[in-house]
Amino acid sequence: MPRDPHISKDKPAAKPRAAAARGSVAQVRTPNLSARRVALDLLHSVLRRHRPFDESLAAHSTWPGLSPRDCAFARLLVATTLRRLGQIDAVLAQCLDKPLTPKASAAEGALRLGVCQLLFLETPAHAAVTETIDALPRAAGAYRGLVNAVLRRVAQEGPALLQAAPEIPTNLPDWLWQGWNGAYGEDTARAIAAQHLREPPLDLTVKDPAEQALWAERLGALLLPNGSLRLQDAGAVESLPGFAEGAWWVQDAAAALPARLLGDVAGKKVADLCAAPGGKTAQLAAAGASVLAVDRSAPRLQKVADNLARLGLAAELVVADAAQWQPPDPLDAVLLDAPCSSTGTIRRHPDIAWLKRPADVAKLAQLQDRLLLNAVQALAPGGRLVFCTCSLQPEEGPQRIAALLSAGAPVEREPIAAAEIAGQSELITAEGDLRTLPSDWPQFGGLDGFYAARLRRR
Repeated sequence: MPRDPHISKDKPAAKPRAAAARGSVAQVRTPNLSARRVALDLLHSVLRRHRPFDESLAAHSTWPGLSPRDCAFARLLVATTLRRLGQIDAVLAQCLDKPLTPKASAAEGALRLGVCQLLFLETPAHAAVTETIDALPRAAGAYRGLVNAVLRRVAQEGPALLQAAPEIPTNLPDWLWQGWNGAYGEDTARAIAAQHLREPPLDLTVKDPAEQALWAERLGALLLPNGSLRLQDAGAVESLPGFAEGAWWVQDAAAALPARLLGDVAGKKVADLCAAPGGKTAQLAAAGASVLAVDRSAPRLQKVADNLARLGLAAELVVADAAQWQPPDPLDAVLLDAPCSSTGTIRRHPDIAWLKRPADVAKLAQLQDRLLLNAVQALAPGGRLVFCTCSLQPEEGPQRIAALLSAGAPVEREPIAAAEIAGQSELITAEGDLRTLPSDWPQFGGLDGFYAARLRRR
């Protein structure tokens, strides 16, 4: 049989290892083929169709039929492949004489998933190789030999191949890496990138602050300085104590900070612009505000309604474009969680690193400017505006506030005090704004990246 022209002839294909590091073949059970087929579909959807991972997963017809164990494996496999995509592709480049063509996209996806299993998930070699090959669609049958040969070589030589592919910055697009170096310095950029390679914990916001310690004990959770609860390996959220009775909702600890910057909102008329998925709406409603939750997406706003109903909270939901909508009467406060590149949440959504481009940041910055100007107009004199984004890009944070102020908008910055964020003064910038990074709170497992500024209308 002639040699496949894609396979590098530097080294012969090797036999797979007999067992993974975590146990013998007889001891380790592996998910069935359907999980790997779903994972292959999901990876293709993200990297070829440029569709977000969560959206791809929700739309997959086979997903509801998978067992909980297979769901967990497929999700972990795709997420880890996306987190380690730079290293995986660097390993494959050493095993192929030339890049695969677009027609071989299914084979490329299978190779990526196989390398991920072998090098990062410690899947038994026979399963990572054989069952990944069997997950290939029938149309990709011509590439079975290629996938087999490459994965067998990686099974034996993987650690040596990885030496040419350091974790950082290999697993980041260059534009992100260079941008973070310029904004935060190389040491901090490395710390951010390292945090993105780890599975994130689950954070919860308790509806009644007086019950935070109670629910921390019931859930076996860590009580963070800002009052959020943090769980490791939480499993299915719906099965946790307190979910059904609406005692808490899922919200990263950093995402829980901006709403608190509005101060005491009890009895005040407050708009939450771009409200979905609704965590900040719930915070404001639980604090006693009369909340107008505005979002342009009716389906996403329905999810906000469903969550509020579970929590026993109320808000007025408005389907409208927040860049144009104005309230019937001027508001006491506005929270604007503006659409952004979401690069501060890559640790939770590793697909973002590969779906976003610099042009997206520039386009979103223009939208943020429009949203800010309209939000200012919705405020009564003396009213507060908190602008926030879950982005690490300066163009979607401090630069937007600087542009608003330099344009002569009738607002002034109101610096944030450490006491307002549980004494965490290291999260406050020189200008008095909030800036959290994934590398912050390393002793607790990190944070999502958020920026927030507080303004008062003159």
